[in-house]
Amino acid sequence: MPTTCSRSATGNGWRRDGIGLEILTTAGSLENLRLLADDSAGVDLAFVQGGTANSAWDDRFAGLASLYYEPLWVFYRGTRPVNRLPALIGKRLAIGGQGSGTHAVARSLLEDNAIDIRAPGILAMGNREAEQALLAGEIDAAFFVASPSAPLVRRLLHSEDIRLMSFSRATAYTRLHTYLTAITLPEGVIDLQANIPPQDVTLLAPTANLVARSDFHPALVSLLLQAATEVHGTGSLFDAPGSFPDSRHLDFPLDADARRYFRHGPPFLQRYLPFWTANLIDRLKIMLIPLLTLMVPLFKIMPPAYRWQVRKKIYRWYVELRALDIDHPGQQATAQLQELLQRLDAIEADVRNVSVPLSYADELYNLRQHIDLVRAKLLDAQGGQPPPSIAP
Repeated sequence: MPTTCSRSATGNGWRRDGIGLEILTTAGSLENLRLLADDSAGVDLAFVQGGTANSAWDDRFAGLASLYYEPLWVFYRGTRPVNRLPALIGKRLAIGGQGSGTHAVARSLLEDNAIDIRAPGILAMGNREAEQALLAGEIDAAFFVASPSAPLVRRLLHSEDIRLMSFSRATAYTRLHTYLTAITLPEGVIDLQANIPPQDVTLLAPTANLVARSDFHPALVSLLLQAATEVHGTGSLFDAPGSFPDSRHLDFPLDADARRYFRHGPPFLQRYLPFWTANLIDRLKIMLIPLLTLMVPLFKIMPPAYRWQVRKKIYRWYVELRALDIDHPGQQATAQLQELLQRLDAIEADVRNVSVPLSYADELYNLRQHIDLVRAKLLDAQGGQPPPSIAP
């Protein structure tokens, strides 16, 4: 079944929020994976059917979401009901084109039942070729992976000579292969007037997975999943609204950003801002966090540093004031006392020019009081006489 993959678009293609996609049509899931692995192909995303992955690619790809069920239809000719694959042993079977998702799933189920896929009757045919061969009676049964709305599915369901297999052991297959889900095609859902199918049919269904390269830009993951929710979240014949996109049934490890999306929804900024704005702020956040980490210690250091800087203007005068506050000033000569008083007057004049914030004014006035105390002490030692004034 032809599927799609995508790469960055520079011309025509799907575009949203300034992000463009170029849609490429391919032969199937295995080709999508090969293109995704090819660095020169420029492919960033691919739709991949569950069950087609190779473990050798696990470290190169990441699963973003499962998007919808892709039912496996096994149509056969005959009147006797068939509900187990061993009933097809010895029959001519078309199991999908080589390298297709249909071929991968059919091969796995046949091998589970010890059916040799190299037998002459096991044929690798594409969907169109297999449909024509089945209708013409050239083969007895055919495997298809397709949507219930696919024209070939509708034609075969309406064909009188063709019947649809119901998997009686569907639960067992889902336990053996986690990428498979047992789903029910309700009676009459395809055509109520003709009552097609005539009874409930149990089918097996892999899911279509959205897969990205491991180096895919994380900012785009949320944008893609929001678009996937709008497109695939409305439900279908096999799933209720809101069932997809989902983080289950993935062949590749779930991307970390996709996991956050499924747990918490779109990023907070993208809920209220355009994508480019939210992305810009998110990038700035990466730069601001280390900056804030450095700023926190600075914020703790700045108040003490500021206090020290202001008090430095005041405390520097205490060094000179202590030098003038001598012991036993009464033992000093009058000339020495006068010199000390003059120096003290010079200090007081300089202090009057000191400017500090109001919150530190008390410390400035304490300094001036201490200057007055030293002056009083020196005047008392001089006999209460002020020093002679010096003419300017």
